[in-house]
Amino acid sequence: MADRDIPAFAVGGSGQTLRIVVLASGNGSNLQALIDAIASKSLPACIVAVCSDKPDCLALQRAQQAGIATWAQRPRDFANREAFDDALFAHIDTLQPALIVCAGYMRVISATAAQRHVGQMINLHPSLLPRHPGLHTHARALEAGDREHGASVHLVTAELDAGPVIAQARVPVHGNDSEDALSHRVRAREHPLLLGVVALFADHRLRTDGNAITFDGRPLDSPLQLDCHDQLQR
Repeated sequence: MADRDIPAFAVGGSGQTLRIVVLASGNGSNLQALIDAIASKSLPACIVAVCSDKPDCLALQRAQQAGIATWAQRPRDFANREAFDDALFAHIDTLQPALIVCAGYMRVISATAAQRHVGQMINLHPSLLPRHPGLHTHARALEAGDREHGASVHLVTAELDAGPVIAQARVPVHGNDSEDALSHRVRAREHPLLLGVVALFADHRLRTDGNAITFDGRPLDSPLQLDCHDQLQR
């Protein structure tokens, strides 16, 4: 495995640009946030491909409209999860990304693929991990009577939603919240959270060595927190 302290870069017109592959399965709103930030030159990154397990998903349409290469296959056309992931990550590896971003990617990644890309792959999850891994996080937060909910960006490991948490955005849970209302409040914080984490990788402020994370040269012992000004702080 390559040393993730030294990400792979592509030289752009204004300097070094972080190479990203995005995995998505749905409407791609977080992908669009990345596309828009790159287009406005506020994020020094380049999305070299968007890959999906849903050939008809809106995320791929967003990528194509932005002139980004896409790759999509149906899992049912493969013998099993490992075979699908072998094809997916064989393609990703040819692109030599520094960072693989799971943004609304709804498939569990095989243990083999996760281990081969340890420290290289991040996931945006709609809960304050380790609370509520998996699906239906907003309903589960309400059922549990949580007073606080939010989103997390974490390293992808072989265990579902269990990798080290890099950063979180927190929102209050109101007594009269519906699942839709809470989901909307969390989604509003997901975009700046993901953009902030990717920007820190692009600026070399966040680095990984396997599952170990450093921020500004110091071990990251607890997740960064997104403040009211959309800045990530210890």
